[in-house]
Amino acid sequence: MSARNEELRSMVDLLRSGATLTDLSCPACSTPIFKLKNGELWCAKCRKRVVVVKEGEGEQPFEQAGQSLLGSLESTLLAKIQEVNDKIREAGDAEQLLKLGEVLSVLLENLERARKIDRRR
Repeated sequence: MSARNEELRSMVDLLRSGATLTDLSCPACSTPIFKLKNGELWCAKCRKRVVVVKEGEGEQPFEQAGQSLLGSLESTLLAKIQEVNDKIREAGDAEQLLKLGEVLSVLLENLERARKIDRRR
């Protein structure tokens, strides 16, 4: 699948999951930004959370670094979840499915933890 098709598929998946398209665009890649059900802004192409900071409302440098790190971690986990999902589709035997299921479970637990930490900030 081409990178462009994968981007479009990601956008469609976001819309199907209840996300809404905003009038904003990603500062890194200029792709339209989506608002997830939980209120977070998301770039489907970069697979990263987007934070809008209004002029004069900047956060402390350490808080920004922490948010950036958590956003990067979330992006990495989502990419790995997608990889495992693709492997599950191709899996042939039950043992392989069991191992992939265990990996997926750990990735999802870590994603949930990262999002909980992010919400506390």
